[in-house]
Amino acid sequence: MAILSKRAQGLKPSPTLAITAKAKAMQAQGIKVIGFGAGEPDFDTPENIKQAAVKAIKEGFTKYTPSGGIVELKDAIIQKFQRDNGLSYKRSQIIVSCGGKHSFYNLAQAIFDRGDEVIVPAPYWVSYPVMVALAEGTPVVVGAKEENGFKLTPEELEKSVTSRTKALILNSPSNPTGGAYTKKELEKIADIALSHNFFVISDEIYEKIVYDGFEFVSIASLSEEIKKQTIIVHGVAKTYSMTGWRIGYTAGPEEIVTAMDNIQSQSTSNPNSIAQKASIEALIGPQDDVDKMLKAFGERRRYIVDRLNRIPGVSCYNPAGAFYVFPNFSSYFTKSYQGKKIGNSTGLADYFLDVAKVAVVPGGEFGADDFERLSFATSMEDIREGIDRIEASLKNLT
Repeated sequence: MAILSKRAQGLKPSPTLAITAKAKAMQAQGIKVIGFGAGEPDFDTPENIKQAAVKAIKEGFTKYTPSGGIVELKDAIIQKFQRDNGLSYKRSQIIVSCGGKHSFYNLAQAIFDRGDEVIVPAPYWVSYPVMVALAEGTPVVVGAKEENGFKLTPEELEKSVTSRTKALILNSPSNPTGGAYTKKELEKIADIALSHNFFVISDEIYEKIVYDGFEFVSIASLSEEIKKQTIIVHGVAKTYSMTGWRIGYTAGPEEIVTAMDNIQSQSTSNPNSIAQKASIEALIGPQDDVDKMLKAFGERRRYIVDRLNRIPGVSCYNPAGAFYVFPNFSSYFTKSYQGKKIGNSTGLADYFLDVAKVAVVPGGEFGADDFERLSFATSMEDIREGIDRIEASLKNLT
């Protein structure tokens, strides 16, 4: 008798978490590692949000809540969508979960069956295809080109659609590339989704982290017709530096949200009660700290993109949003160190960690092996030293 299910046997840990864990283990041994791996802001959670959590604890708000979230938080989410996106939702169309990842997992379990195809543009967030497969759906990975800003063109999307297409996953701004779709690009995608009658799963968790005046548009806001076929996955983690609070939320058709709530009630039950109260303050309280964080991210982005593009043989797309760069290092894959060929993105990431003491995430994990993901959600001092180390280590390859 097999001990593990086939489902479990095929799983491996999240590469971003694994890289970060290895880097921290090296640091515990006294080795100074520059970490570009973590997908979370390096800023503290704003004080007003923390105080809202303290108030909740002192007032004894430490018990079970409704499985899909408290009414007050749902109302704050509804207010956010109306204010920021011009979208109107009812409470029955909103569910709060234990982070954006949990939101997507519940959604996949609620709408995918065996035989359903889900279009996943690559580079993709590492967990999308895994969670589609866990729900017995079939991820259809479609490569988006660097010269197109890592965005799927209407022609590439149209070619990928079949009679079994159930959904398209749209992550804008994107993890890992920072690519973001314009309103005009979204209109063309919406036309295709409506024409072929498939869902758009719009992961908008990096909505507020955009640069150079880029205007974020939610595809659901384009028309009532596309709104009915769009499920928005969102959360407080990235915008408010609340990654450890584990609050995500989903907005979409009532039937789907109800099914997600049923699944959640049988698995995790409610999200953390205290974090829910803190998230209300995040969404409707002062937004000054978000602006400060964005200013710092913008400065780091300009610096790291410029430095990477000045390294011989490296090209780095200038991201419109999020806090990642996704440089192309493929010209170094044919080179070697001490007789060992680099080979691919994993080989180069291992080399950077072992020799340069710099942690990056290999692009192969995101479905794009020519690249490495570097998060600039770290101090400017570490960014400077980290790029110095990368540049020096590349010169040692033969």
